[in-house]
Formats: sequence, structure tokens, C-alpha cells
Amino acid sequence: MDFPTDQAPGAPIRSGIPEHGRIPKYYVVKAHVSALMDELGEGGTLPTERDLALRFEVSRETVRQALRELLLEGRLRRQGRGTVVAGPKLEQPLSLASYTEGVRRQGRTPGRHLIGLDRFPCPEALAAETGMERGEPVWHLERVLLADDERVGLESTYVSVARVPRLDDEFDPDSSFYAYLNDRLGITFGGADERIETVLATPREALLIGTPPALPMLLLHRISRDADGQPLERVRTLFRGDRFSFTAQLGPRD
Repeated sequence: MDFPTDQAPGAPIRSGIPEHGRIPKYYVVKAHVSALMDELGEGGTLPTERDLALRFEVSRETVRQALRELLLEGRLRRQGRGTVVAGPKLEQPLSLASYTEGVRRQGRTPGRHLIGLDRFPCPEALAAETGMERGEPVWHLERVLLADDERVGLESTYVSVARVPRLDDEFDPDSSFYAYLNDRLGITFGGADERIETVLATPREALLIGTPPALPMLLLHRISRDADGQPLERVRTLFRGDRFSFTAQLGPRD
């Protein structure tokens, strides 16, 4: 089995070849499958592992290893019992724009599934982060994020009950929390501090999002402030690493 000859030097597949030139079998299969994916196009169904193993004259475990990498990269996705070519990753801007706005800009339909809305006394750690008083009532809003009905993330929002006293009565959990604050309560956002890291989901989080626990996640922490500079919310959002990338507009330094 030869390496595909149509891979230009420096292309993503060829750039992974070690300097000594000994190419692992699974990597050759990955290159062949990548070429097949280009032919099939988005939504195209791959042949079975057995058929791919026969086509490329390798073991099924070698094929599985190649497919695992393509799945983790988000270039393939499982659909029922088959494997199909995935579309491009969703791009989420690093800005005060809401998740709803970011998904709609890419022609996708955003949605959310409510996991729970609870209130509890603000713990010390949350009070230190947000400026809320320890022990004051706090809402915890937890929702699964959807894009075209595909589960792509898990969002936890913490906000003072005093700021949004009727959240449990007035708010539609399938809608944008930012739009609710602005349109219903007249609260506008003035800024935020964000931090992003890579993590693995907990078993509970993986079950809610519908992903294997070993799938890398992008974890976003945000502390948002209102127009007066007062802390407003604490958000913890897990995004599927195979379905999301983040973008930002940067300017020259002063």
C-alpha cells in the first residue's frame, strides 16, 4: 500500500511524516481515507471498517486507528451505525456576542435543552469571583447547546437572584439569556474576562453532550460585567473540540 501521490509537500497529511521517512500503516490509511472523504463530500457515508481493511490490505485495527484520529479531529462523525464525512467546524467568536448569534451567522439553527434551573446560597468561591455576597441567593442555569439539533456543548450560568428575580417564570430556557437580560430587563453587557483551556469531560458531561469521555473539550470560563462595570454572571461552557473553533479579531499593540 503506497502513500497517496496527490498529497502536495507541506499539506496536512504529508507534513506529519517523520524525518526518517518510515510512515506508520495507520497514517497511510488515514491519508487514503482523507482522499476518499474529499470524493464523498459532506454527509457522505464511508465504507465499513471491513471494506476499508480489504481495500487497503491492512488489519481492521489499523483502520480503526486511522478513523479514531479523523473522528477526534472532527473530520468524521458517527451517524447511527455508520461513519459520515463531517461539515466544517462551528466558529465561535471570542466576543460579547451570544452563542445564538454566533451559530446563526453560520447559517445554522441554534437551540438549547434545559437540564436544570436551581437556586442556592452563593458559595465562597463563587462570591470571590463575581463580587456577590456569600450566602445570597444565586441561580444556576444548566443547558445543553444545540446546532441544528446536534448536541455540541454544555453551558452553566450563575447569576444573582437579585439581578434576575423572575428567571424561573419569565425566561424561555431555549432562548438567548443575553437577549432576555437586554430586552426584558434592560441590562446591557459592558465587558468580560475569558479563559479557555482544553479538558476531558466528566462521565456526566459526556453523557449529556453525547460524546465519548475521551473526546477533547474546549472549556470556556467567563465573568461578565454590566455597562456600569459590575460583575453580572459567571459562565462555564464546554464545547466539543471536534465541532468548534474560536476566532478573535486582533489589532496592533499600542
